[in-house]
Amino acid sequence: MKKIIFLLLILFTTVLNVKAEEIKRITVGNKDAKITIIAFESLTCSHCANFHKNVFPELKKEFLDTGIARIEFRHFPLDIAAFNASKVAQCKNDGNSDILESLYVNQQKWVKGSSIQEANENLQKFLKNEGFVIDFDSCVNNKEIEDFVLNDRIDGAKNFKVSSTPTIIINNKKFEKALTYKNLKKALEKLI
Repeated sequence: MKKIIFLLLILFTTVLNVKAEEIKRITVGNKDAKITIIAFESLTCSHCANFHKNVFPELKKEFLDTGIARIEFRHFPLDIAAFNASKVAQCKNDGNSDILESLYVNQQKWVKGSSIQEANENLQKFLKNEGFVIDFDSCVNNKEIEDFVLNDRIDGAKNFKVSSTPTIIINNKKFEKALTYKNLKKALEKLI
């Protein structure tokens, strides 16, 4: 009987691990890069949108596309609209940042509404207008993706003391300066 319980426990643990591994982290850059940047962000955060509009393009051009660094986007939703948008961005599960980038760059087009239902409707309309084909309800109600997003937030608070967004971590150290491309570039050049 002990052997059967032990085997069932191993099987159950293996199944849980497989499900967790099936969800791909949204990343840009060479997976073997010397520098790993982690960005804890909330999709309704205007400062995060500013990062994606004014800092990320240069970062991508000089450090990510050249293989020097990679960036991992981690979810740190600050409200229910950001939480649902994070689940949608993660839902396609291909590791690609297209939906995420579009949501940040066009944040003012979808972040509006006096209720979560209205915010969800605006998000759905925006995604459709941008040509993203996803099953919105399935994405928002997916328990594995929900846990994945919440675990990012827990990890950020617990391991990196994240309390606001965006918070940038470079090679497991919190970036403490103002988040401008100039400051970020200086920090990254010291690690090359």
